Amino acid sequence: MSELIVSANPDQTTEPANLGCYLCRRVNEQRIPLGEIAPELRSLLQGNVAAAAEASEICISCLDLFSRARVQIDSHHIVFEQTDHVLPTPLRMNADERFTGQGVTIAFLDSGFYAHDDLTKPKNRIVAYHSIFDAEDDRTSLETTDVASWHGMMTSVVAAGNGYLSDQFYRGIAPEANVVLVKIGRTGHIPDEHIQRGLEWVLENRAKYDIRVVNISAGGDAEQSYLESSLCQAVERAVTEGLIVVCAVGNAGMSPGHLVLPPASSPSTISVGGLDDQNSLDRAKRGMYRSSYGPTIDGLQKPEIIAPGIWVAAPILPFTPTADQAQLCSELDMAADSELRGIIESYEGVDKDFDEARALPVPLLRQLITIKLREGNVINQHYKYVDGTSFAAPIVSSIAACMLEANPALTPQQVKRILIDTAERVPGIEIERQGWGVVSPRRAVEVARRSNFGS
Repeated sequence: MSELIVSANPDQTTEPANLGCYLCRRVNEQRIPLGEIAPELRSLLQGNVAAAAEASEICISCLDLFSRARVQIDSHHIVFEQTDHVLPTPLRMNADERFTGQGVTIAFLDSGFYAHDDLTKPKNRIVAYHSIFDAEDDRTSLETTDVASWHGMMTSVVAAGNGYLSDQFYRGIAPEANVVLVKIGRTGHIPDEHIQRGLEWVLENRAKYDIRVVNISAGGDAEQSYLESSLCQAVERAVTEGLIVVCAVGNAGMSPGHLVLPPASSPSTISVGGLDDQNSLDRAKRGMYRSSYGPTIDGLQKPEIIAPGIWVAAPILPFTPTADQAQLCSELDMAADSELRGIIESYEGVDKDFDEARALPVPLLRQLITIKLREGNVINQHYKYVDGTSFAAPIVSSIAACMLEANPALTPQQVKRILIDTAERVPGIEIERQGWGVVSPRRAVEVARRSNFGS
């Protein structure tokens, strides 16, 4: 991934004011005196562009470009100081790659899904699909793209994707697990009733598809005691009947009350908050994501554990404008300087910024490419990095699948107990926010493997 630093040709000379901007050579652009630019932007400009010291003005378009660069530097410099790419989840979590979730089925309750290559190639591991809105369960909908497809596609691939489109680099912790996809929403908020309908379908079909783990990356309607919530009661019944139910706690950690809503407020769920490891293997850099936390209205500790909730690699939905823009950015990032303008022209209409910038000097084009990659959270043409406890929960679901592979006799209560017992506390973070700490997949699987529960 390109750096945000740009070095113009040292032989570049200042353009006369009446011919255009000294930097981009645009004409008829409003000019801003350097003395009126914020000091941090002025230092960025003067530190990275030759001849800036000789300039007295910059055009409004170049100012915007450097302003966007400054934002990306401020928000990303810590994250990419150790490596220039987003780390894959198994590496970040130190997962035991001998266990892949083989033979275990995870059900995902989410807004919508897409049959992504990381789930279907070389073997299709989608063993069932159900939509609460469609009595026919038409699987052709998995081949079409709409706004609802994004979320469920990402959660399922984060957990069980095999990295087919990345030579197995960006894979989940359970890349051989089977998946059941249950559509419970279209766009926006998913109500309690829809989550419950999806969970009840899983209960009715769990034996048919051998479902062991249920991932719910959706929040409910409002704070409510689990004793009065029919959704929470359905969750409790599911656990009693042998299902491991993993729920995202939500992303309201910075809001007053930071409420944990059903179904994550159910006593028997494994409720997952978000870790911010700053895309680093250095444990000293660990901190909290803005995830919701309890105690709940019933006085329960939620979340019990946390997992990465930011800088998580996830798939881009194919055949969408976002996919086209990611393809363009990735090609430009890898191209030689002499190829840049030709590539931009071949993708005319895909991205307005590049359409307008094709005549820029190469150093500015390189800076724009990096800005677009970072603004779009683009890893490459197939993946981006995402955030939210919606993606922390499937990481835990994938670990549960590996634990069941290691020891199929484990009960939901035993899986939860092992995850809690093997979690690692983050120093300096309140217990209320992190629960028992960061989930430890290698330790959890090892304890599961050695346990004689059920024997």
